Amino acid sequence: MNLSERRFTIIAIFITVSVIFLLRLMYIQVFDDQWKIYAANASERVITEYPSRGLIFDRKGDVVVSNTAIYDLMVLPRDVDEMDTLAFCELLGIDLPTFREKLQKAKAYSRYKPSIFEKQIPAADYTRIAENLHRFNGFYGQPRTLRYYPRPTSAHNLGYVSEVTPAIIDKNSYYKRGDYIGASGVEAIYEESLRGKRGKRYVLVDVHNNEKGPFAEGRFDTLAEAGKNLTSSIDLDLQLYGEQLLQNKRGSIVAIEPATGEILCIVTNPAYDPNLLVGRVRGSNYRMLSTDTLKPLFNRALMAKYPPGSTFKLVQGLIGLQEGVIEPSSRFSCPGGYYFGGRLRPRCHAHSSPADLAYSIQTSCNAYYCHVFRRVLEKYPSSEEGYNKWRSYISAFGLGERLMVDLTSEVSGFVPESTYYDRYYGSQRWNAHTIISLAIGQGELGVTPVQMANIAATIANRGWYYVPHYIKAIDGQPITDSTYTQKRYTGIDAMHFEEIVDGMYRVIEAGTGRGVRFSPDIEVCGKTGTAENPHGKDHSIFMAFAPKDNPRIAIAVYVENVGFGSTWAAPITSLMMEKYLTDTITRPHVEARMVNANLL
Repeated sequence: MNLSERRFTIIAIFITVSVIFLLRLMYIQVFDDQWKIYAANASERVITEYPSRGLIFDRKGDVVVSNTAIYDLMVLPRDVDEMDTLAFCELLGIDLPTFREKLQKAKAYSRYKPSIFEKQIPAADYTRIAENLHRFNGFYGQPRTLRYYPRPTSAHNLGYVSEVTPAIIDKNSYYKRGDYIGASGVEAIYEESLRGKRGKRYVLVDVHNNEKGPFAEGRFDTLAEAGKNLTSSIDLDLQLYGEQLLQNKRGSIVAIEPATGEILCIVTNPAYDPNLLVGRVRGSNYRMLSTDTLKPLFNRALMAKYPPGSTFKLVQGLIGLQEGVIEPSSRFSCPGGYYFGGRLRPRCHAHSSPADLAYSIQTSCNAYYCHVFRRVLEKYPSSEEGYNKWRSYISAFGLGERLMVDLTSEVSGFVPESTYYDRYYGSQRWNAHTIISLAIGQGELGVTPVQMANIAATIANRGWYYVPHYIKAIDGQPITDSTYTQKRYTGIDAMHFEEIVDGMYRVIEAGTGRGVRFSPDIEVCGKTGTAENPHGKDHSIFMAFAPKDNPRIAIAVYVENVGFGSTWAAPITSLMMEKYLTDTITRPHVEARMVNANLL
């Protein structure tokens, strides 16, 4: 190829490349609107469309948590010009120093990006503000939603929503400045399902700060996706009734459907109205609640650790049967308590002696279970080995560790490891008698009310349970998390549970739980308990399930510092079961005594 031909080839290449660039530039400027987005961001308004947070319903479809409309007043500092500052302050109900501080904070964040000037303005108040915004360039409203609770119930379980912190934003790229996130309870556990997905809307505004319509006919807008609705397992009527019974008392009520592990109600008192932790008053109300001497923020159902007391004898009997150290017919004498080393410890109330297994449950005999506990530990070569075996059974009932309920703040309770006693007494220097108080549910044992209700459900099921859970479906689809769908077994044969169930039935018919029976057609099984309290009067405990066969409800009730289980916890348990199983109350005098009692 000669020099002339090469020159024309090079020229042709340059012309071709130039034409390609010109065509591409024309396409970008004339035909491709995506580049206008950048111009829109710089000169037009981009409004974030926040999704409605998912609703929460009870098991019958009643709304427990809904949403209400509010507005954030946004500011774009670069568009703010001379204005009647005093009129603006009067419109918002703020003073001039506050206005300057807020505007300066917005400028420090960015002069070219919008930020919140005034947040969470109720819709009724915003209507008046919106009518005047055309007078103040750079300010506009952005719709949001806040949680609303039609009934002031279940605050500890539902939790609350708060604004994200910088630490949350750094940890999770989904969240942006001004977003809200579930901070506790169901709101936190199911945040990803409830929060939905943000959208964006591009709008044109005129020089008077009025919206003139969508940018590019809305082609670049993205719709917000509402959060998923949750169906809880609670029975709202039962929950509200439990809160009524527990008013003016310290304590908790937990009821579970044994066949599914679904929580029917979870009540803790003192409590508070969940609407107090919504909106602009949340911070001040939280400070008020956190300093209240009644501790209304403390979730007793999940966080309080109590000695299980005599209710623990049921588990003790099951371990004895499984280990073969007793039979249902095994009898032990009770001369006013359990004797060892010439001492009577612990003592027992008067009843016929000797007692077999069923009668020991009926009368809540302390001596019987001290014998059982000693036999289990002495079956093995050392007290440590025997204790570790005993403790493995206790753990299989879900004690000494978190059950993993789908609510925040759950604690594990306490069942000491053998090393605990090694440190306290010295290795191989302790035995069953040293820790005999464990036999009757005292000593170092700590059990939460939800764990106690789960024990009732486990006995009702004759040896297995599902982890208790508060949410049963997401957007109508049953939960599939194996944590809540997999049966947990205790390792104790089902036949042994029949003996314990029979004893619990006798408690109601002729024992310490007389008066709990509410219908001749429904057989109730239960057990009283009185947990010793070194700081005051003992705690009243009752656990039960009904009906005896094919049970529909298992329940545990704790009332703090009021004495015997049969006095307060048992009647409350009875009323709760009657309400759930029959939807009526046939003993208004019992109900009135429980509702009107002030035990604080």
